[in-house]
Amino acid sequence: MSGNTSTHRMPSYLEYKGRYRGLAGWLLSTDHKRIALLYLYSQTFFFLAGVVMGIFMKLELIAPGQQLMQASTYNALFTVHGLTMIFLFIIPGLAASFGNFFIPLMIGAKDVAFPKLNLFSWYLFIGGACIILLGMFTGDGPPDTGWTFYAPYSLRTNTNVVLSVLGAFVLGFSSVLTGLNFIVTIHRMRAPGMGFFRMPLFIWAMYGTSWIQLLATPVVGITLVMVIFDRIMGIGFFDPAKGGDPILYQHLFWIYSHPAVYIMILPAMGAITEIVTTFSRRVVFGYKAIAMSSLAIAFVGYLVWGHHMFTSGMSETARLVFSLLTFLVAIPSAIKVFNWSATMYKGSLDLQPPFWWAMAFMFVFMIGGLTGLVLGSVATDVHVHDTMFVVAHFHYIVFGGAGLAFFAALHYWYPKMWGKMYNKRVANIGLLILFIGFNTLYFPMFILGIMGMPRRYYDYLPQFATPNFISTIGSWILGVGLLIVIVNLLRPKKVSQEEIDNPWQGRTLEWKVQSPPSLENFEEIPVVEHGPYDLVK
Repeated sequence: MSGNTSTHRMPSYLEYKGRYRGLAGWLLSTDHKRIALLYLYSQTFFFLAGVVMGIFMKLELIAPGQQLMQASTYNALFTVHGLTMIFLFIIPGLAASFGNFFIPLMIGAKDVAFPKLNLFSWYLFIGGACIILLGMFTGDGPPDTGWTFYAPYSLRTNTNVVLSVLGAFVLGFSSVLTGLNFIVTIHRMRAPGMGFFRMPLFIWAMYGTSWIQLLATPVVGITLVMVIFDRIMGIGFFDPAKGGDPILYQHLFWIYSHPAVYIMILPAMGAITEIVTTFSRRVVFGYKAIAMSSLAIAFVGYLVWGHHMFTSGMSETARLVFSLLTFLVAIPSAIKVFNWSATMYKGSLDLQPPFWWAMAFMFVFMIGGLTGLVLGSVATDVHVHDTMFVVAHFHYIVFGGAGLAFFAALHYWYPKMWGKMYNKRVANIGLLILFIGFNTLYFPMFILGIMGMPRRYYDYLPQFATPNFISTIGSWILGVGLLIVIVNLLRPKKVSQEEIDNPWQGRTLEWKVQSPPSLENFEEIPVVEHGPYDLVK
Protein backbone atom coordinates (compact mmCIF):
# COMPACT_ATOMS: atom_id res chain seq x y z
CA MET A 1 0.00 0.00 0.00
CA SER A 2 1.11 3.52 -0.59
CA GLY A 3 0.64 5.85 2.35
CA ASN A 4 1.60 9.10 3.98
CA THR A 5 5.30 9.41 4.78
CA SER A 6 5.73 13.06 5.68
CA THR A 7 9.17 14.28 6.66
CA HIS A 8 8.06 16.42 9.61
CA ARG A 9 6.36 15.15 12.72
CA MET A 10 2.73 16.19 13.25
CA PRO A 11 1.36 16.61 16.80
CA SER A 12 -0.09 13.30 17.95
CA TYR A 13 -3.61 12.90 19.28
CA LEU A 14 -2.05 12.59 22.77
CA GLU A 15 -0.44 16.03 22.39
CA TYR A 16 -3.35 17.77 20.72
CA LYS A 17 -4.87 20.71 22.63
CA GLY A 18 -8.19 21.62 21.06
CA ARG A 19 -11.26 23.43 22.32
CA TYR A 20 -11.13 21.57 25.65
CA ARG A 21 -8.05 20.92 27.75
CA GLY A 22 -7.10 18.42 30.40
CA LEU A 23 -9.74 15.87 31.40
CA ALA A 24 -12.45 17.61 29.36
CA GLY A 25 -10.20 17.19 26.31
CA TRP A 26 -10.69 13.44 26.75
CA LEU A 27 -14.28 13.26 27.98
CA LEU A 28 -15.59 15.55 25.20
CA SER A 29 -13.27 14.46 22.40
CA THR A 30 -14.72 12.98 19.21
CA ASP A 31 -11.31 11.68 18.06
CA HIS A 32 -11.73 7.93 17.50
CA LYS A 33 -8.31 7.23 19.03
CA ARG A 34 -9.08 8.98 22.32
CA ILE A 35 -12.48 7.28 22.51
CA ALA A 36 -10.76 3.94 21.88
CA LEU A 37 -8.42 4.59 24.80
CA LEU A 38 -11.36 5.57 27.02
CA TYR A 39 -12.87 2.17 26.20
CA LEU A 40 -9.54 0.43 26.75
CA TYR A 41 -8.88 1.99 30.16
CA SER A 42 -12.41 1.38 31.44
CA GLN A 43 -12.53 -2.18 30.10
CA THR A 44 -9.17 -3.00 31.71
CA PHE A 45 -10.40 -1.66 35.05
CA PHE A 46 -13.51 -3.84 34.90
CA PHE A 47 -11.41 -6.83 33.81
CA LEU A 48 -9.09 -6.50 36.81
CA ALA A 49 -12.10 -6.14 39.13
CA GLY A 50 -13.54 -9.33 37.63
CA VAL A 51 -10.23 -11.14 38.11
CA VAL A 52 -10.17 -10.21 41.82
CA MET A 53 -13.72 -11.53 42.22
CA GLY A 54 -12.77 -14.74 40.43
CA ILE A 55 -9.81 -15.30 42.75
CA PHE A 56 -12.07 -14.90 45.80
CA MET A 57 -14.46 -17.47 44.32
CA LYS A 58 -11.60 -19.92 43.83
CA LEU A 59 -10.43 -19.32 47.40
CA GLU A 60 -13.89 -20.36 48.60
CA LEU A 61 -13.66 -23.54 46.48
CA ILE A 62 -10.16 -24.52 47.62
CA ALA A 63 -11.64 -27.19 49.93
CA PRO A 64 -15.06 -28.62 50.86
CA GLY A 65 -17.07 -26.65 53.40
CA GLN A 66 -17.31 -22.93 54.06
CA GLN A 67 -14.00 -21.07 53.78
CA LEU A 68 -14.53 -17.29 53.41
CA MET A 69 -18.20 -16.56 52.74
CA GLN A 70 -21.75 -17.79 53.01
CA ALA A 71 -23.67 -19.30 50.11
CA SER A 72 -25.68 -16.11 49.46
CA THR A 73 -22.47 -14.05 49.27
CA TYR A 74 -20.91 -16.57 46.89
CA ASN A 75 -23.96 -16.50 44.61
CA ALA A 76 -23.90 -12.70 44.50
CA LEU A 77 -20.14 -12.68 43.81
CA PHE A 78 -20.61 -15.30 41.10
CA THR A 79 -23.27 -13.16 39.40
CA VAL A 80 -21.34 -9.89 39.63
CA HIS A 81 -18.18 -11.61 38.32
CA GLY A 82 -20.13 -12.84 35.29
CA LEU A 83 -21.83 -9.51 34.64
CA THR A 84 -18.53 -7.64 34.89
CA MET A 85 -16.52 -9.96 32.70
CA ILE A 86 -19.15 -10.59 30.01
CA PHE A 87 -20.93 -7.25 29.65
CA LEU A 88 -18.15 -4.86 30.67
CA PHE A 89 -15.05 -6.54 29.25
CA ILE A 90 -15.58 -9.41 26.82
CA ILE A 91 -18.52 -8.17 24.70
CA PRO A 92 -17.08 -4.67 24.10
CA GLY A 93 -13.69 -6.43 23.96
CA LEU A 94 -11.38 -5.80 21.03
CA ALA A 95 -14.20 -4.28 18.98
CA ALA A 96 -14.76 -1.19 21.11
CA SER A 97 -11.10 -0.45 21.86
CA PHE A 98 -8.88 -1.73 19.04
CA GLY A 99 -11.69 -1.57 16.47
CA ASN A 100 -12.29 2.07 17.30
CA PHE A 101 -8.60 2.89 17.19
CA PHE A 102 -7.54 1.01 14.07
CA ILE A 103 -10.49 0.75 11.66
CA PRO A 104 -10.03 4.34 10.37
CA LEU A 105 -6.23 3.97 10.33
CA MET A 106 -6.33 0.64 8.46
CA ILE A 107 -8.78 1.80 5.79
CA GLY A 108 -7.14 5.21 5.28
CA ALA A 109 -9.85 7.36 6.89
CA LYS A 110 -9.49 10.38 9.18
CA ASP A 111 -12.14 9.19 11.66
CA VAL A 112 -15.21 6.98 11.94
CA ALA A 113 -18.35 7.92 10.03
CA PHE A 114 -20.18 9.35 13.07
CA PRO A 115 -17.66 10.74 15.60
CA LYS A 116 -20.26 12.22 17.98
CA LEU A 117 -22.26 8.97 17.97
CA ASN A 118 -19.00 7.19 18.76
CA LEU A 119 -18.52 9.31 21.89
CA PHE A 120 -22.18 8.81 22.84
CA SER A 121 -21.66 5.03 22.58
CA TRP A 122 -18.89 5.23 25.16
CA TYR A 123 -21.11 7.26 27.49
CA LEU A 124 -23.83 4.62 27.11
CA PHE A 125 -21.22 1.99 28.01
CA ILE A 126 -20.19 3.89 31.14
CA GLY A 127 -23.84 4.63 31.96
CA GLY A 128 -24.76 0.95 31.75
CA ALA A 129 -21.78 0.05 33.92
CA CYS A 130 -22.81 2.64 36.54
CA ILE A 131 -26.37 1.28 36.61
CA ILE A 132 -25.04 -2.25 37.17
CA LEU A 133 -22.76 -0.98 39.95
CA LEU A 134 -25.69 0.90 41.48
CA GLY A 135 -27.65 -2.36 41.50
CA MET A 136 -24.88 -4.01 43.51
CA PHE A 137 -24.97 -1.51 46.36
CA THR A 138 -28.64 -0.48 46.59
CA GLY A 139 -31.93 -2.18 47.35
CA ASP A 140 -31.62 -5.75 48.59
CA GLY A 141 -28.08 -6.15 47.30
CA PRO A 142 -26.48 -7.60 44.16
CA PRO A 143 -28.44 -10.12 42.09
CA ASP A 144 -27.84 -13.83 42.72
CA THR A 145 -29.22 -15.17 39.44
CA GLY A 146 -26.01 -15.73 37.50
CA TRP A 147 -25.18 -13.50 34.52
CA THR A 148 -27.87 -15.24 32.42
CA PHE A 149 -30.81 -13.97 34.59
CA TYR A 150 -32.66 -17.25 34.03
CA ALA A 151 -36.42 -17.11 34.62
CA PRO A 152 -38.38 -17.89 36.71
CA TYR A 153 -35.77 -17.45 39.47
CA SER A 154 -34.83 -13.96 38.25
CA LEU A 155 -38.50 -13.02 38.62
CA ARG A 156 -38.81 -14.28 42.20
CA THR A 157 -35.50 -13.54 43.93
CA ASN A 158 -35.58 -10.64 46.39
CA THR A 159 -32.22 -9.28 45.20
CA ASN A 160 -31.80 -6.19 43.02
CA VAL A 161 -32.30 -7.75 39.59
CA VAL A 162 -34.08 -4.84 37.86
CA LEU A 163 -31.15 -2.39 37.96
CA SER A 164 -28.68 -4.99 36.73
CA VAL A 165 -30.98 -5.97 33.86
CA LEU A 166 -31.52 -2.29 33.02
CA GLY A 167 -27.74 -1.75 32.98
CA ALA A 168 -27.30 -4.64 30.55
CA PHE A 169 -30.07 -3.16 28.39
CA VAL A 170 -28.25 0.21 28.19
CA LEU A 171 -24.99 -1.56 27.34
CA GLY A 172 -26.83 -3.21 24.46
CA PHE A 173 -27.58 0.22 22.96
CA SER A 174 -23.87 1.04 23.10
CA SER A 175 -23.09 -2.18 21.24
CA VAL A 176 -25.72 -1.54 18.53
CA LEU A 177 -24.55 2.03 17.87
CA THR A 178 -20.91 0.95 17.71
CA GLY A 179 -21.74 -1.79 15.19
CA LEU A 180 -23.75 0.65 13.05
CA ASN A 181 -20.93 3.19 13.10
CA PHE A 182 -18.34 0.60 12.04
CA ILE A 183 -20.48 -0.77 9.19
CA VAL A 184 -21.00 2.70 7.70
CA THR A 185 -17.31 3.55 8.20
CA ILE A 186 -16.13 0.40 6.41
CA HIS A 187 -18.60 0.86 3.55
CA ARG A 188 -18.22 4.58 2.96
CA MET A 189 -14.79 5.73 4.15
CA ARG A 190 -12.24 3.37 2.62
CA ALA A 191 -9.29 5.05 0.92
CA PRO A 192 -9.29 5.34 -2.89
CA GLY A 193 -8.30 2.01 -4.43
CA MET A 194 -9.20 -0.05 -1.35
CA GLY A 195 -11.82 -2.49 -2.57
CA PHE A 196 -13.31 -5.02 -0.19
CA PHE A 197 -10.64 -7.57 -1.09
CA ARG A 198 -7.88 -5.08 -0.41
CA MET A 199 -8.98 -4.54 3.19
CA PRO A 200 -6.85 -5.94 6.03
CA LEU A 201 -8.36 -9.08 7.53
CA PHE A 202 -8.86 -7.36 10.89
CA ILE A 203 -11.35 -5.12 9.08
CA TRP A 204 -13.16 -8.16 7.69
CA ALA A 205 -13.44 -9.56 11.21
CA MET A 206 -14.76 -6.25 12.53
CA TYR A 207 -17.25 -6.09 9.65
CA GLY A 208 -18.73 -9.48 10.54
CA THR A 209 -18.79 -8.56 14.23
CA SER A 210 -20.58 -5.28 13.54
CA TRP A 211 -23.42 -7.04 11.73
CA ILE A 212 -23.86 -9.39 14.69
CA GLN A 213 -23.94 -6.42 17.06
CA LEU A 214 -26.51 -4.65 14.93
CA LEU A 215 -28.88 -7.57 14.32
CA ALA A 216 -28.60 -9.81 17.40
CA THR A 217 -28.35 -7.31 20.27
CA PRO A 218 -31.92 -5.95 19.97
CA VAL A 219 -33.25 -9.46 20.70
CA VAL A 220 -31.65 -9.58 24.14
CA GLY A 221 -32.64 -5.96 24.72
CA ILE A 222 -36.33 -6.82 24.22
CA THR A 223 -35.91 -9.91 26.42
CA LEU A 224 -34.42 -7.92 29.28
CA VAL A 225 -37.25 -5.36 29.06
CA MET A 226 -39.72 -8.25 29.33
CA VAL A 227 -37.97 -9.41 32.51
CA ILE A 228 -38.30 -5.89 33.97
CA PHE A 229 -42.02 -5.83 33.07
CA ASP A 230 -42.46 -9.24 34.67
CA ARG A 231 -40.88 -8.09 37.92
CA ILE A 232 -42.44 -4.62 38.14
CA MET A 233 -45.87 -5.18 36.56
CA GLY A 234 -46.29 -8.92 37.11
CA ILE A 235 -47.24 -9.52 33.48
CA GLY A 236 -45.94 -13.10 33.41
CA PHE A 237 -44.10 -13.47 30.10
CA PHE A 238 -41.77 -16.05 31.62
CA ASP A 239 -43.50 -16.99 34.90
CA PRO A 240 -45.15 -20.45 34.66
CA ALA A 241 -47.38 -19.60 37.63
CA LYS A 242 -49.02 -16.93 35.43
CA GLY A 243 -49.09 -18.93 32.22
CA GLY A 244 -45.67 -17.77 31.06
CA ASP A 245 -42.92 -19.92 29.56
CA PRO A 246 -39.41 -19.92 31.12
CA ILE A 247 -38.12 -21.94 28.14
CA LEU A 248 -39.09 -18.99 25.92
CA TYR A 249 -36.68 -16.87 27.96
CA GLN A 250 -33.86 -19.33 27.28
CA HIS A 251 -34.55 -19.25 23.54
CA LEU A 252 -34.62 -15.45 23.41
CA PHE A 253 -31.55 -15.12 25.62
CA TRP A 254 -29.38 -17.55 23.65
CA ILE A 255 -30.53 -16.25 20.25
CA TYR A 256 -28.40 -13.26 21.22
CA SER A 257 -25.91 -14.71 23.65
CA HIS A 258 -24.46 -17.34 21.38
CA PRO A 259 -23.83 -14.85 18.55
CA ALA A 260 -22.32 -12.73 21.34
CA VAL A 261 -19.60 -15.38 21.58
CA TYR A 262 -18.65 -14.43 18.03
CA ILE A 263 -18.81 -10.72 18.92
CA MET A 264 -16.06 -11.69 21.36
CA ILE A 265 -14.01 -14.02 19.18
CA LEU A 266 -14.18 -12.58 15.63
CA PRO A 267 -12.18 -9.40 16.41
CA ALA A 268 -9.76 -11.64 18.32
CA MET A 269 -9.29 -13.80 15.23
CA GLY A 270 -8.78 -10.70 13.10
CA ALA A 271 -6.04 -9.41 15.41
CA ILE A 272 -4.34 -12.82 15.46
CA THR A 273 -4.35 -12.89 11.65
CA GLU A 274 -2.56 -9.52 11.55
CA ILE A 275 0.03 -10.72 14.07
CA VAL A 276 0.66 -14.06 12.35
CA THR A 277 1.22 -12.58 8.90
CA THR A 278 3.42 -9.76 10.24
CA PHE A 279 5.75 -12.00 12.24
CA SER A 280 5.82 -14.76 9.61
CA ARG A 281 7.14 -12.24 7.07
CA ARG A 282 4.86 -13.85 4.51
CA VAL A 283 1.76 -12.95 2.54
CA VAL A 284 -1.21 -14.37 4.45
CA PHE A 285 -2.24 -17.77 3.12
CA GLY A 286 -5.79 -17.89 1.75
CA TYR A 287 -6.81 -14.24 2.13
CA LYS A 288 -10.30 -14.74 0.66
CA ALA A 289 -10.87 -17.93 2.65
CA ILE A 290 -10.13 -16.11 5.92
CA ALA A 291 -12.29 -13.15 4.89
CA MET A 292 -15.25 -15.32 3.93
CA SER A 293 -14.85 -17.49 7.03
CA SER A 294 -15.39 -14.37 9.16
CA LEU A 295 -18.73 -13.77 7.46
CA ALA A 296 -19.59 -17.49 7.64
CA ILE A 297 -18.97 -17.54 11.39
CA ALA A 298 -21.16 -14.45 11.78
CA PHE A 299 -23.99 -15.98 9.71
CA VAL A 300 -24.01 -19.56 11.01
CA GLY A 301 -23.50 -18.27 14.56
CA TYR A 302 -27.10 -16.99 14.47
CA LEU A 303 -28.42 -20.52 14.01
CA VAL A 304 -26.77 -22.59 16.75
CA TRP A 305 -28.27 -21.22 19.97
CA GLY A 306 -30.27 -24.37 20.70
CA HIS A 307 -27.23 -26.41 21.71
CA HIS A 308 -27.44 -24.63 25.07
CA MET A 309 -30.83 -26.29 25.59
CA PHE A 310 -30.41 -29.96 24.68
CA THR A 311 -31.62 -31.01 28.15
CA SER A 312 -34.57 -28.58 28.24
CA GLY A 313 -37.04 -30.96 26.58
CA MET A 314 -36.75 -29.90 22.94
CA SER A 315 -37.72 -32.38 20.22
CA GLU A 316 -35.34 -34.96 18.79
CA THR A 317 -35.47 -33.19 15.41
CA ALA A 318 -34.53 -29.85 16.94
CA ARG A 319 -31.63 -31.40 18.85
CA LEU A 320 -30.36 -33.08 15.68
CA VAL A 321 -30.54 -29.85 13.64
CA PHE A 322 -28.87 -27.70 16.30
CA SER A 323 -26.14 -30.31 16.80
CA LEU A 324 -25.43 -30.38 13.05
CA LEU A 325 -25.30 -26.58 12.84
CA THR A 326 -22.93 -26.48 15.83
CA PHE A 327 -20.53 -28.79 14.03
CA LEU A 328 -20.86 -26.71 10.85
CA VAL A 329 -19.84 -23.48 12.60
CA ALA A 330 -16.58 -25.20 13.58
CA ILE A 331 -15.56 -25.41 9.89
CA PRO A 332 -14.86 -21.68 9.26
CA SER A 333 -13.02 -21.53 12.61
CA ALA A 334 -10.88 -24.48 11.51
CA ILE A 335 -10.20 -22.71 8.20
CA LYS A 336 -8.67 -19.81 10.12
CA VAL A 337 -6.43 -22.08 12.23
CA PHE A 338 -5.31 -23.96 9.11
CA ASN A 339 -4.54 -20.73 7.24
CA TRP A 340 -2.61 -19.31 10.19
CA SER A 341 -0.52 -22.49 10.27
CA ALA A 342 -0.01 -22.38 6.51
CA THR A 343 1.08 -18.73 6.72
CA MET A 344 3.73 -19.65 9.28
CA TYR A 345 4.88 -22.68 7.25
CA LYS A 346 8.29 -21.90 5.75
CA GLY A 347 7.94 -18.36 7.02
CA SER A 348 10.81 -16.35 8.44
CA LEU A 349 9.38 -16.28 11.95
CA ASP A 350 10.24 -13.29 14.14
CA LEU A 351 9.68 -14.50 17.71
CA GLN A 352 8.57 -11.27 19.35
CA PRO A 353 6.14 -11.03 22.32
CA PRO A 354 2.98 -10.43 20.19
CA PHE A 355 3.76 -13.61 18.24
CA TRP A 356 4.04 -15.66 21.46
CA TRP A 357 0.71 -14.26 22.66
CA ALA A 358 -0.81 -15.35 19.33
CA MET A 359 0.62 -18.86 19.75
CA ALA A 360 -0.83 -19.05 23.27
CA PHE A 361 -4.18 -18.01 21.83
CA MET A 362 -4.08 -20.71 19.14
CA PHE A 363 -3.19 -23.47 21.62
CA VAL A 364 -5.91 -22.53 24.09
CA PHE A 365 -8.51 -21.78 21.42
CA MET A 366 -8.10 -25.21 19.84
CA ILE A 367 -8.70 -26.89 23.22
CA GLY A 368 -11.77 -24.71 23.71
CA GLY A 369 -13.04 -25.44 20.21
CA LEU A 370 -12.60 -29.21 20.41
CA THR A 371 -14.30 -29.40 23.81
CA GLY A 372 -17.09 -27.29 22.30
CA LEU A 373 -17.79 -30.16 19.91
CA VAL A 374 -18.26 -32.41 22.96
CA LEU A 375 -20.99 -30.02 24.11
CA GLY A 376 -22.40 -29.74 20.59
CA SER A 377 -22.96 -33.49 20.37
CA VAL A 378 -26.27 -34.46 21.97
CA ALA A 379 -25.02 -37.79 23.31
CA THR A 380 -22.08 -36.33 25.24
CA ASP A 381 -23.76 -33.05 26.16
CA VAL A 382 -26.42 -34.90 28.14
CA HIS A 383 -23.68 -36.20 30.46
CA VAL A 384 -21.62 -33.04 30.95
CA HIS A 385 -24.36 -30.39 30.67
CA ASP A 386 -24.45 -28.04 33.67
CA THR A 387 -21.18 -29.48 35.02
CA MET A 388 -17.79 -27.84 35.51
CA PHE A 389 -16.90 -29.11 32.02
CA VAL A 390 -19.03 -26.27 30.60
CA VAL A 391 -17.26 -23.73 32.81
CA ALA A 392 -13.87 -24.95 31.59
CA HIS A 393 -14.91 -24.85 27.92
CA PHE A 394 -16.44 -21.39 28.36
CA HIS A 395 -13.28 -19.93 29.88
CA TYR A 396 -11.01 -21.57 27.30
CA ILE A 397 -13.02 -19.81 24.59
CA VAL A 398 -13.82 -16.52 26.30
CA PHE A 399 -10.74 -15.83 28.45
CA GLY A 400 -8.30 -18.08 26.61
CA GLY A 401 -9.61 -16.91 23.25
CA ALA A 402 -10.85 -13.34 23.43
CA GLY A 403 -8.80 -12.50 26.55
CA LEU A 404 -5.42 -13.73 25.29
CA ALA A 405 -6.07 -12.15 21.89
CA PHE A 406 -6.86 -8.87 23.65
CA PHE A 407 -3.40 -8.91 25.23
CA ALA A 408 -1.82 -10.09 21.96
CA ALA A 409 -3.35 -7.06 20.20
CA LEU A 410 -2.28 -4.79 23.05
CA HIS A 411 1.35 -5.94 22.76
CA TYR A 412 1.23 -5.72 18.95
CA TRP A 413 -0.22 -2.22 18.64
CA TYR A 414 1.22 -0.80 21.88
CA PRO A 415 4.02 1.22 20.19
CA LYS A 416 1.57 2.63 17.65
CA MET A 417 -0.96 3.68 20.30
CA TRP A 418 1.40 5.29 22.82
CA GLY A 419 4.67 5.86 20.97
CA LYS A 420 6.65 3.83 23.54
CA MET A 421 7.87 0.25 23.94
CA TYR A 422 7.55 -2.23 26.81
CA ASN A 423 10.28 -4.57 28.06
CA LYS A 424 10.07 -7.55 25.71
CA ARG A 425 11.84 -10.00 28.03
CA VAL A 426 9.50 -9.23 30.93
CA ALA A 427 6.53 -9.49 28.55
CA ASN A 428 7.59 -13.05 27.64
CA ILE A 429 8.10 -14.02 31.29
CA GLY A 430 4.67 -12.65 32.22
CA LEU A 431 3.02 -14.55 29.36
CA LEU A 432 4.70 -17.82 30.35
CA ILE A 433 3.55 -17.55 33.97
CA LEU A 434 0.05 -16.49 32.92
CA PHE A 435 -0.16 -19.38 30.42
CA ILE A 436 0.86 -21.94 33.04
CA GLY A 437 -1.58 -20.45 35.55
CA PHE A 438 -4.41 -20.39 33.02
CA ASN A 439 -4.14 -24.08 32.19
CA THR A 440 -3.60 -25.04 35.84
CA LEU A 441 -6.73 -23.09 36.74
CA TYR A 442 -9.14 -24.25 34.06
CA PHE A 443 -8.02 -27.67 32.83
CA PRO A 444 -8.90 -29.42 36.13
CA MET A 445 -12.46 -28.18 35.58
CA PHE A 446 -12.74 -30.50 32.56
CA ILE A 447 -11.87 -33.39 34.86
CA LEU A 448 -14.33 -32.18 37.50
CA GLY A 449 -17.07 -32.02 34.87
CA ILE A 450 -16.40 -35.56 33.67
CA MET A 451 -16.42 -36.67 37.32
CA GLY A 452 -19.87 -35.12 37.65
CA MET A 453 -19.36 -31.96 39.71
CA PRO A 454 -22.20 -29.48 38.96
CA ARG A 455 -21.30 -25.91 38.04
CA ARG A 456 -22.36 -22.83 40.04
CA TYR A 457 -22.21 -24.74 43.34
CA TYR A 458 -21.00 -23.05 46.48
CA ASP A 459 -19.81 -26.34 48.03
CA TYR A 460 -18.98 -29.84 46.83
CA LEU A 461 -18.42 -33.45 47.93
CA PRO A 462 -14.96 -34.58 49.15
CA GLN A 463 -14.21 -36.62 45.98
CA PHE A 464 -13.92 -33.33 44.04
CA ALA A 465 -11.38 -31.80 46.44
CA THR A 466 -8.05 -32.47 44.64
CA PRO A 467 -8.91 -30.93 41.22
CA ASN A 468 -10.49 -27.94 42.97
CA PHE A 469 -7.36 -27.42 45.07
CA ILE A 470 -5.13 -27.56 41.96
CA SER A 471 -7.47 -25.15 40.18
CA THR A 472 -7.26 -22.64 43.03
CA ILE A 473 -3.44 -22.78 42.96
CA GLY A 474 -3.68 -22.06 39.23
CA SER A 475 -5.68 -18.89 39.93
CA TRP A 476 -2.79 -17.58 42.04
CA ILE A 477 -0.23 -18.34 39.32
CA LEU A 478 -2.44 -16.67 36.70
CA GLY A 479 -2.83 -13.63 38.94
CA VAL A 480 0.96 -13.29 39.30
CA GLY A 481 1.47 -13.56 35.54
CA LEU A 482 -1.23 -11.00 34.88
CA LEU A 483 0.30 -8.62 37.41
CA ILE A 484 3.70 -8.88 35.70
CA VAL A 485 2.13 -8.21 32.28
CA ILE A 486 0.14 -5.17 33.49
CA VAL A 487 3.05 -3.61 35.40
CA ASN A 488 5.33 -4.10 32.40
CA LEU A 489 2.87 -2.28 30.15
CA LEU A 490 2.55 0.55 32.69
CA ARG A 491 6.33 1.06 32.81
CA PRO A 492 7.35 1.55 29.17
CA LYS A 493 10.77 2.60 28.00
CA LYS A 494 11.31 5.44 25.57
CA VAL A 495 12.88 4.57 22.23
CA SER A 496 13.63 6.50 19.07
CA GLN A 497 10.86 7.56 16.70
CA GLU A 498 12.18 5.20 14.02
CA GLU A 499 11.93 2.23 16.41
CA ILE A 500 8.29 2.83 17.27
CA ASP A 501 6.81 3.99 13.96
CA ASN A 502 7.01 0.44 12.58
CA PRO A 503 8.94 -1.82 14.98
CA TRP A 504 7.44 -5.07 13.62
CA GLN A 505 7.76 -4.18 9.90
CA GLY A 506 3.99 -4.29 9.48
CA ARG A 507 2.58 -3.70 6.00
CA THR A 508 -0.91 -2.35 6.67
CA LEU A 509 -1.75 1.35 6.61
CA GLU A 510 -1.59 2.04 10.35
CA TRP A 511 2.17 1.38 10.18
CA LYS A 512 2.59 4.08 7.51
CA VAL A 513 1.89 6.94 9.94
CA GLN A 514 3.81 8.23 12.95
CA SER A 515 3.46 6.81 16.46
CA PRO A 516 1.20 7.94 18.05
CA PRO A 517 -0.82 9.03 15.00
CA SER A 518 -1.70 12.68 14.46
CA LEU A 519 -5.20 13.99 15.19
CA GLU A 520 -6.65 13.21 11.75
CA ASN A 521 -4.30 10.28 11.05
CA PHE A 522 -3.17 11.28 7.55
CA GLU A 523 -2.04 14.58 6.10
CA GLU A 524 -3.41 13.32 2.79
CA ILE A 525 -5.71 10.35 2.30
CA PRO A 526 -3.51 7.53 0.93
CA VAL A 527 -4.14 5.81 -2.40
CA VAL A 528 -4.15 2.02 -2.21
CA GLU A 529 -2.48 0.28 -5.13
CA HIS A 530 -2.21 -3.34 -3.97
CA GLY A 531 -3.32 -5.82 -1.33
CA PRO A 532 -2.72 -5.24 2.39
CA TYR A 533 -0.02 -7.87 2.86
CA ASP A 534 1.87 -7.72 -0.44
CA LEU A 535 5.63 -7.75 0.06
CA VAL A 536 6.52 -4.44 -1.59
CA LYS A 537 8.93 -1.68 -0.61
